[in-house]
Amino acid sequence: MCGIVGYVGQREVVPLLMDGLRRLEYRGYDSAGVVAVRDGELQTLKAEGKLDRLKEKLEKQPLTGRYGLGHTRWATHGPPTERNAHPMVDARRRLALIHNGIIENFLPLKKRLIAEGWTFTSDTDTEVVANLISSYLDGDLHAAVARATKELEGMYAFAVVTVETEGQEIVAARLGPPLVIGLAKEEQFLASDPAALLAYTKDVIFLENGDIARLTPAGVEMWDRAGKPVQRPVQHLNWDPVQAEKGGYKHFMLKEIHEQPQVVQETFGGRVDFEHAEILFDTVKLTQEEIRRMERLTLLACGTSWHAGLIGKFLIEEIARIPVEVDYGSEYRYRDPIASDRV
Repeated sequence: MCGIVGYVGQREVVPLLMDGLRRLEYRGYDSAGVVAVRDGELQTLKAEGKLDRLKEKLEKQPLTGRYGLGHTRWATHGPPTERNAHPMVDARRRLALIHNGIIENFLPLKKRLIAEGWTFTSDTDTEVVANLISSYLDGDLHAAVARATKELEGMYAFAVVTVETEGQEIVAARLGPPLVIGLAKEEQFLASDPAALLAYTKDVIFLENGDIARLTPAGVEMWDRAGKPVQRPVQHLNWDPVQAEKGGYKHFMLKEIHEQPQVVQETFGGRVDFEHAEILFDTVKLTQEEIRRMERLTLLACGTSWHAGLIGKFLIEEIARIPVEVDYGSEYRYRDPIASDRV
């Protein structure tokens, strides 16, 4: 699951963004990035891999600003590279966007935008959303987002900043994946999980499906799916950091159970190239001929992944008619397995 953080206020934004992303590391990710807005400029920095690599880049190339966004990406559309990492900047460099979810109709939208003269530098559906919003941007970011979301099919949570409007603002939209706003005096926070906010405020608003929110240092405005102004209840969370990481569930096991549908969707999404109708396994360096020669598969896993391997065994044997063995990785290392170059 991707991690989203945002801040608008009077403090330096990058340390707050990095702290929020650290608190979301448990969600898993393969790249990270931040954007800070200052003097009409979108300053972005991205890195493949863990947050420490992004931190090293920031030490060499510091970013400053009073508002911005941070993101950790679990690859869905497009492989896990720096080029595909968020934030995504539109082709005219007017806005930057971070996103969690999958836009199912991104290909027809992308083809339409290309025909209109928009260019793309990544393989992601996120860049399509960035260019789509920018195509409608005419001094009102909320209006552009509202118009763009009417064309999006799929599940998404995203946040966007722009240099085209006066003052500091973040506009966020939610349809599916969670988004929570943290309220404080003359500053507002945004995240995909309360765990990223609780060090700064415990007064939060959970956006509902179809909501669009505009965050400024002065406060928060919200609109529902129909475009009508709406007020959502403010909740005071008396969670400690451990409870926050559990997402309000009593146990991590319950949290994992409820996350299963989204995890399955994101796992498949990151390995399907919809544009070329191909399955991508970037870490499996096997040729088609080597795959055809396989006589048996061994799946190694631990914990709940071992149970997922058992499901995989059932499906692979049923569909591919190849025998499958599932082993605990911690035990397999001590075995002397009988294997050949066809296993």
